[in-house]
Amino acid sequence: MAQLLRVQNFNISSDGIGAGEDQSLERPFGHVAPERLFAWAGATASWPMRTDPGGSRGLDDYFTRDYARNIGAEIMGRNKFGPQRGPWHDDEWRGWWGDEPPFHTPVFVLTHHERPSFTLSDTTFHFVGGDPATVLEQAREAAQGKDVRLGGGVTTIRQFLDADLVDTLHVAVSPVTLGSGLRLWDSPDELLDRFHMEVVPSPSGSVTHHLFWRK
Repeated sequence: MAQLLRVQNFNISSDGIGAGEDQSLERPFGHVAPERLFAWAGATASWPMRTDPGGSRGLDDYFTRDYARNIGAEIMGRNKFGPQRGPWHDDEWRGWWGDEPPFHTPVFVLTHHERPSFTLSDTTFHFVGGDPATVLEQAREAAQGKDVRLGGGVTTIRQFLDADLVDTLHVAVSPVTLGSGLRLWDSPDELLDRFHMEVVPSPSGSVTHHLFWRK
């Protein structure tokens, strides 16, 4: 079975924006309040950071559970790892994710400034340069036959789409307008030259799921 490169549960606004401007240590998503995009997943029974019983079942919960299914490695952009730019000034800072990162796989962080790998719990972060195809080859080897998740952010997903390396996408579109920020698309129809698309409204009304797979 082929190893897929999958975009899973990537959240954007109705005007195509997946992250805001002016990212900082205190504001990982820039001027965008993340709950405006992620509320649908946080409301589900399977949300991994849920601390109380309950939560919704159904379609949204299915996608929340599907996030980790058959994933053996992740690729992310440097902005998803942290706010530092240019050469690394502080190797002691280990990213946004705390001592128990939610990935549980090798993670390949795209950067022009490489640094030593390190492990937190069952997640190892590797800092790699190179073109998308080269990085994907490294991630596939680390995934040991499982799929690779392309975690984002927007710029990273666009790079891999432009290189025609993405096999499937699940994009959750929230009914909010952000106006400015990093835009995944002007319209999802931009991808229809290469992908089939199915649009499925959530019964909760909080999000619309856009599913893409290669033609």
